[in-house]
Amino acid sequence: MPNQSRRSLLLLGAAGATLTAFPARSRADTIRPALLYAAGQKFDKSFNEGAFSGGERLKAATGIPVMEFLPSSPVQFEQGMAALLRRGATDIVAIGFYYAAALARLAPAHPSVRFTLIDALADGPNIRSVTFKEQEGSFLVGVLAALASKTGTVGFIGALDIPLIRKFSAGFDQGVRHARPDAKLLVNFVGTTPDAFNDPTTGAEVARSQFQRGADVVFAGAGVSNFGIFAAAHEAGRLAIGVDSNQNYLYPGTILTSMLKRVDLAVESSFQAARQGGWTAGMMALGLADGGMDYAVDENNRALLTPAMVDAAEAARRGIVSGRIPVTDGS
Repeated sequence: MPNQSRRSLLLLGAAGATLTAFPARSRADTIRPALLYAAGQKFDKSFNEGAFSGGERLKAATGIPVMEFLPSSPVQFEQGMAALLRRGATDIVAIGFYYAAALARLAPAHPSVRFTLIDALADGPNIRSVTFKEQEGSFLVGVLAALASKTGTVGFIGALDIPLIRKFSAGFDQGVRHARPDAKLLVNFVGTTPDAFNDPTTGAEVARSQFQRGADVVFAGAGVSNFGIFAAAHEAGRLAIGVDSNQNYLYPGTILTSMLKRVDLAVESSFQAARQGGWTAGMMALGLADGGMDYAVDENNRALLTPAMVDAAEAARRGIVSGRIPVTDGS
């Protein structure tokens, strides 16, 4: 069964990492951590909320509060950074692929601040870039979707067609075909700009279109737009798969599972490393072997997953971790 234990936190430091040491100015009495969220909603039941949970765990463990800035648009990045820096932030985690270029420009002007970027790569001696092997987690939920489908047609609905989202789509496609080579996959996107992550109405419309074309299980990788996709699946009596955080509870009996992207662990581990003097700059990619990806099983979806389905997903996990099952990222 999926392992979501806190021991995953201990594995992140070595996860696909290319890291360099940062000057050791990091004791519990000097660190002032901060989160710059992705544009949208803080409690999005998804990506931002996962980051928030990581910050809350740091606070619970150490008593250190985490400063926050929630932009309404990605263009507010510099405004948010300026606000956090004025408040004395020593460690800032930025959540979102669209901050990469702006962070690379800003970081050199603040060499004593440790910046962590989640979901993209930015180069700099005081920048840690954390990405995920979304294709690996997506492979596992693809196996589950294929085995749960009665029509033989499943769907993927992403926010927009960009390399990050194609990692989800590619892994899902490979997992579906691994479990059921004759399955049909539909792929659609909510929009063409980052606003697509916050458009439940269009998300629902895209889901209904896939249901009309025969899909009975859809993997929703669209941020807040997932809410519309889930509602449409519930209304149509179809199944959906959540993403990033455990979204099973939103529609019990409708959400087959949720692909977990452990943003919470990435955030908490970055802050803890800074607090303990072990923060490093560089790049790391987190996958199944590191506890960075998983899928959720709880009281809200357990009845939807047969033992044979879980066995197939776990066999795929072992194959991916061992290298016997290669998973490409769609690039």
